[in-house]
Amino acid sequence: MEELPTTNKIEMMKNFDSWITDNNISMKKIEEFTSNIENVGRMIDNKYLIFKTSGSTGNPATVLYDKQNIDVASAVAAFRTFARKEDFKAFMKNGKRTAGVFANYGFYLACGMSRYLQLQMPRKKNKITVDVNASEEQIIKELNEFNPSMLSGYPSNLALLSNFKELTIKPNVVITGGELLTNEIRKKLTDKFNCYVQTHYSCTEAGEVACECSEKHLHINEDWVIVEPVDKNNKPVGYGVRSNKVLITNLSNYIQPFIRYELTDRIIVHNEKCKCGKNSCWLEIEGRTDDILEFENNVSIAPMSFYKILEEIKEITRFQLIQKSYKKLELRLIANEKDVAFEKAKKELQEFLDSKGIFNIEIFLSDELPQANKISGKYNHIYKDFEESSKI
Repeated sequence: MEELPTTNKIEMMKNFDSWITDNNISMKKIEEFTSNIENVGRMIDNKYLIFKTSGSTGNPATVLYDKQNIDVASAVAAFRTFARKEDFKAFMKNGKRTAGVFANYGFYLACGMSRYLQLQMPRKKNKITVDVNASEEQIIKELNEFNPSMLSGYPSNLALLSNFKELTIKPNVVITGGELLTNEIRKKLTDKFNCYVQTHYSCTEAGEVACECSEKHLHINEDWVIVEPVDKNNKPVGYGVRSNKVLITNLSNYIQPFIRYELTDRIIVHNEKCKCGKNSCWLEIEGRTDDILEFENNVSIAPMSFYKILEEIKEITRFQLIQKSYKKLELRLIANEKDVAFEKAKKELQEFLDSKGIFNIEIFLSDELPQANKISGKYNHIYKDFEESSKI
């Protein structure tokens, strides 16, 4: 593998039309197709699903899945996602009712794949996606009415929902993704739902990279993805050593090959034997650790709610939202037309906050650019930067 060149989002998107292995597909054709939101979950040319990654790290990507890649991703998710056999059996026995609290719009992986499966099996009513940015009352109403056997979502959002006594669902398992599942949130969700809580490691470019076992180790799906932990110069690091980034090679996607493709995740790969009995290597990942923002009147907003609003604004290349006080938000941007991007972002953020009963928040454009954490080197996209006692 080390003899092959590495690549990244910037190179792929710059050479997109020549990267795709079907000459009938072009970025222009994709842009026309994705301009219609009704095409989420539908195949372009009846051959390929289209997904978008976020632009939070500066370079959004467009990713195509062919039928083979869809089948592999679906099979791995269905048969390897569950850490315990008893949870899988209970899920199957209870009609495979699945509820995901994610962004219920746009060409994102979770939303698009869910919509695709619903279109493939329109008579089956065992899967719903609840919009993460809907009101808590609406989310709770939809979840209670559906009463899922499996609940999935971003850890921070599910943690906030678990505070509501009105949420009375009894899932057999909770599977989180998209953010780091901390021990604190894992316990909180376990106590609320009285079931097993787990996570997984996936990305749009490679699908399910690693699935959690009963020992809470993330085992790499080595038959479908090659994972290379590397340093900043793309040189391999050893087992037990934290990488600066990771290179992934997707072995099932033939329409858009990902070979030694760079992700900014920091991981540690372990080769010691796991007590669960699986022989594959397992990894630890340094996931997103953005803050839940708290406002006056005890209103809290999960970071992914802000994240999904800002990444939808096409003019924004990279963002960082910093809470300076209960009444003030600083927005750092990288954008071609920064003033235009800021006005759109400000409008969307204010409308969202108003819908949550949070009024008169000052949102200002910073003179500073988004900055990486000086300790970890990672970008915190949403975080607090003030003393809790500050009310101004």
